[in-house]
Amino acid sequence: MFVYVLRSKKDGRFYVGMTVNVEKRLKEHNSGKTKSTKGYMPWELFFTESFNSREEARKREKYLKSGYGKKWIKEKFQRSYNSVG
Repeated sequence: MFVYVLRSKKDGRFYVGMTVNVEKRLKEHNSGKTKSTKGYMPWELFFTESFNSREEARKREKYLKSGYGKKWIKEKFQRSYNSVG
């Protein structure tokens, strides 16, 4: 089970989700099959995390969707963006 974070190439927003097949899920997001992400396509994969159980993955997904989790994602993005330059 994976938790994934996508970044919209349209406006830079992040989306957090959970799946067993990240590549398939990314294609679904980019084909407009997901209502909540349809208006912000195209999406790129920012990062994934692997978990042994659905329960562990769900717990991490909930954290990343929280205020603290969103802040952590943005800081991770800033660090990766700054290290490229």
